[in-house]
Amino acid sequence: MDIRMNRLSLLAPLLLIATPVQALATDAPPSRTGVAEAASPRMVRSLDDGWRFRFGGDDSGVTAPGYDDGSWEAISIPHSWNHFGEYGLKRSAGANSAQGVGWYRRTVDAPVATGEQRHYLDFAAVGTIADLWVNGQHVGQHKGAFSRFRFDVTRFWRAGAPNLIVVKADNSKPAKGSSTEYVIPLAGDFFVHGGIYRGVSLITAPDAGIDLLDHAGPGIYARASSITAETAHVTVLARLRNQGKARVAMASAIIRDAAGVEVARRTMPVKLPAGSMTTTLDLDVARPHLWNGTADPYLYTVTVELRDKVGLFDRVDQPLGIRSFRFDANAGFFLNGRRIKLHGVSRHQDRAGKGWALSAQDHADDMALIREMGANTVRQAHYQHADEWTGEADRAGMVVWAELPYVTAPSLDGGTGAPALWTNAEEQLREQIRQNYNHPSILLWSVGNEVDSAKGFGVGREPAKPLALLQHLQAVAKEEDPFRPTAFADCCEGLSMIQTAGEKLAGTADLIGYNRYFGWYYPKPLEARQQLGAQMDKFHAEHPALPISVSEYGAGGAISQHSDNIRTGFINAIGRPQTEEYLGWVHEANWPAIRERDYIFASWVWNMFDFPSNLREEGDSVDLNTKGLVTFDRKVKKDAFYYYKAQWSGEPVLHLTGKRYIDRAYPIMDVKAYSNAERATLTINGRVVGDVACGGSICNWTNVPLAPGANDAVVTAVAHGQTVRDSMVWHGPDPALGIHIDAGDIAGRVLGDRRFGSDHFVTGGQPAVFNLGSFGGRSSGPKRTVEATEPDLYAYWREGDAFSYAIPVPNGKWRVTIHSFEPRTEGTEGQSMAITAQGKTAVPAFNIARAAAGPLKGFAMTFPVRVRDGLLRLDFAGQGGKAVVAAIEISK
Repeated sequence: MDIRMNRLSLLAPLLLIATPVQALATDAPPSRTGVAEAASPRMVRSLDDGWRFRFGGDDSGVTAPGYDDGSWEAISIPHSWNHFGEYGLKRSAGANSAQGVGWYRRTVDAPVATGEQRHYLDFAAVGTIADLWVNGQHVGQHKGAFSRFRFDVTRFWRAGAPNLIVVKADNSKPAKGSSTEYVIPLAGDFFVHGGIYRGVSLITAPDAGIDLLDHAGPGIYARASSITAETAHVTVLARLRNQGKARVAMASAIIRDAAGVEVARRTMPVKLPAGSMTTTLDLDVARPHLWNGTADPYLYTVTVELRDKVGLFDRVDQPLGIRSFRFDANAGFFLNGRRIKLHGVSRHQDRAGKGWALSAQDHADDMALIREMGANTVRQAHYQHADEWTGEADRAGMVVWAELPYVTAPSLDGGTGAPALWTNAEEQLREQIRQNYNHPSILLWSVGNEVDSAKGFGVGREPAKPLALLQHLQAVAKEEDPFRPTAFADCCEGLSMIQTAGEKLAGTADLIGYNRYFGWYYPKPLEARQQLGAQMDKFHAEHPALPISVSEYGAGGAISQHSDNIRTGFINAIGRPQTEEYLGWVHEANWPAIRERDYIFASWVWNMFDFPSNLREEGDSVDLNTKGLVTFDRKVKKDAFYYYKAQWSGEPVLHLTGKRYIDRAYPIMDVKAYSNAERATLTINGRVVGDVACGGSICNWTNVPLAPGANDAVVTAVAHGQTVRDSMVWHGPDPALGIHIDAGDIAGRVLGDRRFGSDHFVTGGQPAVFNLGSFGGRSSGPKRTVEATEPDLYAYWREGDAFSYAIPVPNGKWRVTIHSFEPRTEGTEGQSMAITAQGKTAVPAFNIARAAAGPLKGFAMTFPVRVRDGLLRLDFAGQGGKAVVAAIEISK
C-alpha cells in the first residue's frame, strides 16, 4: 500500500487555548488564544482563578446559588485532585489516586452583552464526565476526559450580574453499573485523573459567525488539494452558525507568511440564514514554503473574517503548515517527496506533583527534552493531548501519531460492546479530529490501542470482540478526514501467550503499529534483536501491502538499581529490581533491528518519561511505569536517553554510562560510553585503558580493573569535528575486605556493611526468583519467604544441573561461604549438590533440604581455598536434582 497525502493543516484551535501559543504579527498584545485581542470581535475571558473545590461528600444543594462553599479548598485551574507515583517502595501519605466525584464552584461577574451576542463556557478538558450548572440550572453533560467542549449558556446567563458556575467532575473507575461504564478508556496501564485539569474560558461572541459548537473545533478547516514548487492550492472550509436574524456577509480567507505579510486572499459573499451552514473559499499561495518536519517547520497563518455593512463581526486565526506526505509499505515514510525514517517516543501527559494539571511551560519543557534527543516523531499516548502540546509539536516539526482512547479493554459487556460505548467512542473521535484537524504535525489518526487483548487487564466478564467497533471508527475517521491515514496499535498478533478474541485486526486501519516488548515480557529476552527483526519480517510478509511501524518497545529501568552483568541475572518485568543498565541494553538490542528495515516507517520508544500507573509496584518505585528514558520529575536523563541522542542527534555526543552506580561491588568492570564519534579513548586515574571503535554508537572497554577507592575515569573523542569529553569517579572495593555475589539477581544489594554485586562471573545454570511480583493486583501466587537471618539474600538464586563461577580475586588464602536453600517443598529426596573449588572437592554431595533442616530454610557452608592465578573457580553440580546457590561470599 502506498498512501499518498497532499495536505495543508493548521495548528491547534487557538480560539480558547488556556495560555498564549503563538503571537501573531500585530501591534496589539496577544490574548490567551494566540489571537490579538484588538483583531477579534470575540471577547475571551479566562476563568482559571477563583474556584472552590471539594472531593466527594454530600451533594445536596451543591448546585444551588445559596449553598455555602466557604469551607471548600480555594484552587485555580488547571487542577486535579489526583497526584501520585513516586520513587520508593511504599506509597507516601500525600499520594492521591482516589476516583469519584469532585465539585467545583465559582461566581462570575458577567459582561453586559447586546441582544446580538451569546455567551459560551469553554472547557479545554475535564476528567472524565463533566456536568455543568449555571445559576442552579443544569446546562449539560460531556463524557470524555481529553477533548475540549463548549456549552451555550446564554439562556441561563444573567447579563451584568453575578453568575454561579458549578461543575461536577466524575472520574469513577469504569465498572458494570458505574457512571463511566460506557466512556472510553475502560482500562489501561495509565490512570485517568479527575478534575478540571485544563483551562476554562467565557466567550462572548456574535450570534452569527464561525461555529463555536462544531464539536468545539475551530470552525475553519484547511487543506492543500495540490502542491507544486510554484503554487499551493488551498481550500478553506468554514462552518458557520446563525442564531439570530438572517443576514448577508462577506467572507474572506487570508493567508500570511511567518513574517505576517499577506500572501493570498479570497473574498466572497455568503448568506447566513438561521441555523448552521458551510462555505468554501479557495486560494493559491505562490512559491509555498513547506512545513518540512524538524528540518524546517515553517508555519503560515490562515484567517477567516466575516464582515457586514457595519464592519468586522467575527474572525478566527489559525497557524498553518503546507506539506505533502505518503506512507509506502516497502519504502517507509516520505515527507514532501523525501524519505525520512521516523524515530521517536511516546508521551503521557503526567508530571510529578501535578498529575495532569500541566502548564504551557511544562509542555514546552517536555518538547525541549524530546528535541534534544533528536527524535522527529511523537506518539500521543493514549488520548487527545493538550492544544499547547500539539502546538509545540507543530513548531518543533514533529510527526505526530494522534490516538483515540479506545484502549486495552474493548468492552465491559463482552461481544462487540453496547450501543452507548459505540456512541461515546464515535463522539470522542469526531471531537479529536475536528479540534486537531489543522495541526500540520498530525499525520495519522489512531483508532485504537491493544484492544485485541481479549480481556484487557482482566476487565470485563466475557472476552470482547473489538473488530466491529474498530471498523466503525475507521469509517468515522474517513468521513471526518479522508486525507490522513488511520492507524491501529496491535498488542497480540502472533503472540501465543496472550489470549485474543480471535479476530484479525491487521488491515482494519490504513497503517499498523506493533507494540512489541522483546527483551522484556517475552521468553528468551536476551535474543531481543533477532526476535524483533524476525517478527517484523514475518508481519511484512503476511501483510505486504500494509505500512508497518513499531508503536511501542522498551523495558523498565530504575536509576537506583544497577547491574554488573545484565546477561546473568533474572529479568523481572513485573517486579523488583529493574536496572538502568538492562534498560539501556534492551534499546541497544531493539533499535538496530528497526533501523535496518526500510519498510518499518516509524518507531516510538515506550516511553519518554516515567508515568503513573496504579497497577504497578516495580523497579525502585510505586505507582509508576519505569520504562521512561527520563524520570517522572524530569530531573534525570537515564543512560538510554543518551543512546538515542547518539543515534539521532546532529550534536556531538559522548556519554559515560553507569554514573549512578558509583560504589562498585567488584574490582573490575566493563565501561561503556554512547557516542556518535567513530572512536573514543578511556583513561582511569591518568592511565590509558584503550582506544576503541564506537560501533553502533556504543564504545566498550571490557574487564577494566578498578583500584580500591576513587577511580577517575575520563573518556574523550572527536565527534562531528569537535573534541568532546565526559568523566566520572567510580569507587572500587578493596578485595581484601571480601567479594560478595548475589546469585541469580540482576542487581546488587547492600546488607549491613556488605555490598553484594549482581550475579556475575558465571557460566551455566539459570537465574530464578522466589516471588515474581504483581501487576494490576494479580501476582504469580502467594508470597513466600525463606526462613533465614537475612531473607532478602534468598529472593533470587541460581540453579541448574551444573554451573561454575570464575571470580577475579587476589592470590592468597580465602574463605568461601555459600548460601543455599531448597526452594521446592516436594520431591527433594534423593537430590544432592556437590561443590568443587579450584578443581578439588570442597563440599561432598549433600541433600540441600536435609542440610537446611527443611525446605524454604536458608543455610550457609564455609570452606577454605587458595588462589594462585588471580581466579577463584567454583563448580556446582546437582545429582538427581538441581544445585542451588543464593549467594557467594569470599573473605579473608
